[in-house]
Amino acid sequence: MHKAGFVNIIGKPNAGKSTLMNILTGERLSIITPKAQTTRHRILGIVNGPEFQLVFSDTPGIVKPGYKLHDSMMKFVRSALTDADVILYVADIKEPIEPNEIMEKVVHATVPVILALNKVDTVDQPTVKERIGQWQALLPKAQVILLSALEGLGTDSLLETLTALLPEGEPFYDKEALTDRPERFFVSEIIREKIFNNYSQEIPYSCEVEIEEFKEEETITRIRANIVVARETQKGILIGHKGSMLKKVGTQARIDMEKFLDQKVFLELYVKVKPDWRNDERFLKQHGYEL
Repeated sequence: MHKAGFVNIIGKPNAGKSTLMNILTGERLSIITPKAQTTRHRILGIVNGPEFQLVFSDTPGIVKPGYKLHDSMMKFVRSALTDADVILYVADIKEPIEPNEIMEKVVHATVPVILALNKVDTVDQPTVKERIGQWQALLPKAQVILLSALEGLGTDSLLETLTALLPEGEPFYDKEALTDRPERFFVSEIIREKIFNNYSQEIPYSCEVEIEEFKEEETITRIRANIVVARETQKGILIGHKGSMLKKVGTQARIDMEKFLDQKVFLELYVKVKPDWRNDERFLKQHGYEL
């Protein structure tokens, strides 16, 4: 008997969704930064066993839309609610419990719901018990699992629980597959991660990365990428004095790309301005966003 199904991960920004998916899949598929709203797309990560296939789906954090970009991000979240076999709602155990539109849909979900209370290592036991009670009052049908994704605490138990909830069925993807995304997508995400880690305030949120060239040769992969910003002033900040900041981002990204691709990488980075790209429907669609 083979089991297979989609486990869709949802929750607020910075709850630890991407960290958890990377640990569960054993692969660094989702970028992780200390800043909120890092994830913009739905990213699949596939875990295969002899008798099961778990298809995880990491989604953007639940946000109140301010741009058409955010509308698209929330569309990814809503779609994750409609095609899930199991909903995995991840919450930072310290975060304020604020009901929202997505949580309301989770309450009325017809599929199993797992509530993963993350970062339990950061609070004491009385607080853990109190938070469990508060969450259970809000999501009474959810099964609660305590986690520290960063420390790997509770992840094995979570994996066993999820596998047990899968419906019977054949695999959706090749049993050797790790994700449904091409390498160039992850290359662009690596660059975006370095932008989030090296710049503050609005800059990371104003950037989109597009891969212009991805050329695989026998001993090296040649990559040319544009970092798109919303305003001319942001271009100067991104490049830095005599190109110092762009060089730093490029060096860090190239090192991670070489680990990811297991090959030498030649990376060229450029910066271009696309005014108000976060509200440009045509631009967003070209870059994989649904509107």
